[in-house]
Amino acid sequence: MWNVIMEEASAESSLWKASLRPEGSRELLPIFSRFALGLETIYEGYLVHYGAPRLFAPPDQDTALLLGDYLYAHGLLRISSAGDVSAVADLSELISLCGQLRAANAGGDGPLWAATAALLGAGPQLDEPRAALRLHGDAALLEAVARAAAGDEPVERALAAHTLRLR
Repeated sequence: MWNVIMEEASAESSLWKASLRPEGSRELLPIFSRFALGLETIYEGYLVHYGAPRLFAPPDQDTALLLGDYLYAHGLLRISSAGDVSAVADLSELISLCGQLRAANAGGDGPLWAATAALLGAGPQLDEPRAALRLHGDAALLEAVARAAAGDEPVERALAAHTLRLR
């Protein structure tokens, strides 16, 4: 999975290839697993924008912005090729809401990622929990649905790993 992300990005642009972390410093631990390749590609884009990416180290903010957007688009392409329109809608909502949270310096993105990964493409189950976060800054419902769908231990691991990656 990691080689696919790195090889495709490198083939698309010499900037992305130059932004790859040296081989020994890449962190190859997946944070989210359902629709793994597409979701981890989008998550790497999020980390390029807002955190400590696992595969890339862009030399400047302009390159980081472009690379992050490229990874978002490529991840969405991977998910859409599976033909799951609900999953694409969930990821579009995730990217949009995460951008809003970051612009407002608000928390809750960890539970949002966990719930989206756990229920990706499952229909309207995320509507109310996302609305609670968007309107009231309350991520508790998102964390609850993530735990119900994936279990406490996987959600704890994902949230802990996510927290370590953010700046």
